[in-house]
This record gives sequence, structure tokens and C-alpha cells, in this order.
Amino acid sequence: MIVIRKTLLALAITASVLPQTVLADANLSEIEKRLAQLESRLQKAENRASNAEHRADLAEQRVAALAASAQTTVPAAAAPAASTSGAPASAPAAGPASIEAAPAAQTAKLGDDKKISDGFEFHGYARSGVIMNDSAAGTKSGPYLTPAGETGGAIGRLGNENNTYVELNLEQKTRLDNGATTRFKVMLADGQQSYNDWTADTSDLNIRQAFVELGSLPTFSGAFKDTTLWAGKRFDRDNFDIHWLDSDVVFLAGTGGGIYDVKWADNVKSNFSLYGRNFGDIETIDNNVQNYIVTANTFSGPFQFMLSGLRAKDNDERINSSVRSDNAGDKGVHTMVAWHGDSFYGLAEGSAKTALLYGHGLGAEVKGVGSDGNLTDQADTWRLATYGITALGNNWHLAPAVLAQQSKDRYIKGDDYRWVTVNARVLQEINENFMLAYEGSYQYMNLKPMGFKDRQDVSGGFYKLTFAPTFKVADMGNFLSRPEIRIFASWMDWDHDLDRYASDDAFGSSGFVAGGEWNFGVQMETWF
Repeated sequence: MIVIRKTLLALAITASVLPQTVLADANLSEIEKRLAQLESRLQKAENRASNAEHRADLAEQRVAALAASAQTTVPAAAAPAASTSGAPASAPAAGPASIEAAPAAQTAKLGDDKKISDGFEFHGYARSGVIMNDSAAGTKSGPYLTPAGETGGAIGRLGNENNTYVELNLEQKTRLDNGATTRFKVMLADGQQSYNDWTADTSDLNIRQAFVELGSLPTFSGAFKDTTLWAGKRFDRDNFDIHWLDSDVVFLAGTGGGIYDVKWADNVKSNFSLYGRNFGDIETIDNNVQNYIVTANTFSGPFQFMLSGLRAKDNDERINSSVRSDNAGDKGVHTMVAWHGDSFYGLAEGSAKTALLYGHGLGAEVKGVGSDGNLTDQADTWRLATYGITALGNNWHLAPAVLAQQSKDRYIKGDDYRWVTVNARVLQEINENFMLAYEGSYQYMNLKPMGFKDRQDVSGGFYKLTFAPTFKVADMGNFLSRPEIRIFASWMDWDHDLDRYASDDAFGSSGFVAGGEWNFGVQMETWF
């Protein structure tokens, strides 16, 4: 239509000036010049009209999108929560309050324009099984079954667990168009010793983690570029463990805040944190002892250097009881040097880790940093851990571990706790869904508690052998893939002297004395 108008206008102008053209040929060039100017202006007008039509189309699309958003947001705000248990839903039915919330929901939707990705994740861990002795009766079990277990001496978990333990992890991750990231995580956990299906009366259900991370903030630069800020209740990201022993090498957790990935050089970075923990009531001042832990973790290539300072004001004012020390300290230090290898000690393909830990005062609980409020100001603990995973060939796989610790002046001046655990798990692939697992453990302990909690001085060895036919869906030789369903038989024995260590522990209890014990059972384990 614009072209037709332009042609008619040109004809009209030509007709109006035609007489002058006949009378004065000299004016022809002036007319052609004016026509060219008119055509140029018409072309510009056509371009503006085209741009206006394009903007109108975009506006119509935006309106349609907002209308669709409003239609989906209002029902979502008004809908009651779904119930999968048969119990009444707790969310209110749709009503005025729900409808009034709709504009706020639309506003939040508009704010999402800056998000370029948004994701929800669900992760979990669980183990559950049943165990019995050779008389088809209840028995004792657990990775910390021995007297050395009170100070962290694990003996291996295969064929040695009777509980149900579950962790459920919910995460929401977002990346914005300015490059920043957010992450919210909450972990619910529960542990049960009962075999019953309904165990609410003995539930340990609790929130073990609830924290937020803010990463890659665009205003951060230099060493702080690509760092991550966090605050809340969490397990520290730098923890690591020997899974088949069920023993952390180091475990730092609590409520606090910190920053990850401060980069000093291409292969050197540091993490800094402040955690708070509670030791419990102080009878003399009717308050809770709060233990604060400041930590720096620095990584350089495969090496990790960890340093922590601990302070718990008034912890030394606690009075003594059967489970507490009247010599408790109020400060401490904790250090660790670790090597994270990408091969099996340089001898074969696989992985390996080695760590040497030292703690003094409140830092003398070197595995669970800041978790023991009974430690004295003079307590000293050394701990060595080394373990690895490798393939032996011909469908055989090996995972050995050594864990040793000495702790002096731990709870009472002059006490001494020494132990060492040697463990190995071997896998034999039979086919793509079935394998045989073998595990052997030996632990020697020399414990001198000096009467703390009425414990007796003992020394001796403990032995455990386990055979476990195991079913998996794939990755038979992978020690760290799940799920697994295993049937197991375990034999264990220990020196008689260990039976008298305590009156309230497993060893020496009715029906569980030195001389050899058989345990049988079935267990599942999974994580994702």
C-alpha cells in the first residue's frame, strides 16, 4: 500500500508541474531533485512503520506470556499440599488469602527474567538391614564396637551394621544472567535401631544441614573472583572419609559462615570458615557452652593444609559427672596435612589419600573437630590415616586402609589411649550383576583411661572377617557405586582382657564375650 501511495503521489506531482516542464525545460532538473527528496522521505516513513509493527508484535507476545503466567500462578498458590501418606494435607484450601497472593507471585515471576537457569535436585543416602547371631538371636554390632571405638577406632562396616539410617538432601540451584550463582540445601536425617516399620517414638529425625551459598559474584575480583560465600548449618566441603570403615578422616560441621575458593595462584586456593557448636549445659552457671571454631584450609596441588583455632568460654567451669570431665579446657588448636593422590600411591591406577592430624586442648578430638567438650587444656592427639582403591586385574579389586591414633592427657592428666586399625576390602566380580566381597580387620588397642567414666585399663587385639555375596545393577568393581544388596556372614573375636573395659559397652555384656562370635544378615546400601 505504501508503494501505491508513493506512485500516485509521484504522478500527481508530475501532472502538476508538466505545464511548467513544457514551458521551461530548465526547471526539469529541479523537479527531479524534489521527487528524489520525496522518495527518500517516503522510504524513511516506511521503515518507521515497519519498526512500529515489529514492536507491536513483541508487545502482543509479552502480554500473552504474562496472561499465561497469571493463569498458572493463581492455582499453584491456592492448591493444597499433596499428601502421600493418607494424612490430611496441611496447606489451606483456596480462598481470598490465596487469591491475594497471586499478584506477589506474578511479581516474583517477572523477577525471574534475570535467571538463565534454575534447577531443583534431590539426593540421598540410605542403609538398612537385619543382623543376628548363630543362635538366631539379637547381637552386638557396629563399626565402633570395640573399646577403642570411644576415641574413634573404627573396625570396618561390612557385615557389621544393624541400623537403618537415611539422609534426604534437597537442593535448589540458580544461575543468573550476570554470572552469579545461588544454592540452597537442606538435609533431613534419621537413624533407627528398631526393626519395626513404625518407629516414631524412637525417631532421631532432625535437620542436619540448612545453608545458602552465593557464588561468582560479579563485583568480586582478583583473588576473590569465582569465590563462594555461605552461611547456615552444614558439613564442611573439605571433609573426607574412609567409607568402608565408616570413619571420617576429618569432619568439621556446625552452624556458621565462610568463603570457599579464594585463589592465590593457578594451583593454590584457600577456604575460610567460622563454625559454632554446643557442648551442653553448665550446671554451675545454668547456660550452654558455645564452642567457636575458626578454620583455614589451603590446597596446593594434591596437598591440603588445615589449621583451626577453638574457643569455648566457661567450658572449664563445668562440674564433673559420670560422663563429664572436671578438667575440661576452654581453648585448643587443630592441624592437618593431607595428600590427595590421583593414583594408588604411584604404584597403579586408582586413588589414594594420606593424612596426618594433630590436636591440642579442645582440638585434641582430631576427627570430629570441636565435638568433644571433655578434653583437657593439656590433651594431645596424633592421628594417621592412609587408604586407597585399585584394580588388581582379572576382576579383582582392592581397598586397604590403615588408621592409627595416640591421645594423652585426654580427659584426665596421665591417661593414654592408643590404637591402630588395619583393614582391607576385596571385591571379586562374578558377572555384571553379582560379586563376592571379602573384608578383614585387625585392631590393637592399649587404653589407660585412669578411671574416667569408670573405665578400666586394658590392652589386646580384635579380629573380624566378613564374606558378603553382593548384587548390583552395574559397575561391579567400583567401590563407590550404589545401590547394593548384600548377604553376609561375619566372624569376630578379641582378647579376654577387653571384656572388662566397661560395664556399659558391648564387650563382656551378656552373651557377647571373647571366644568367637558369628553374625549373619542382609543389608542394602544406596546413594545418589
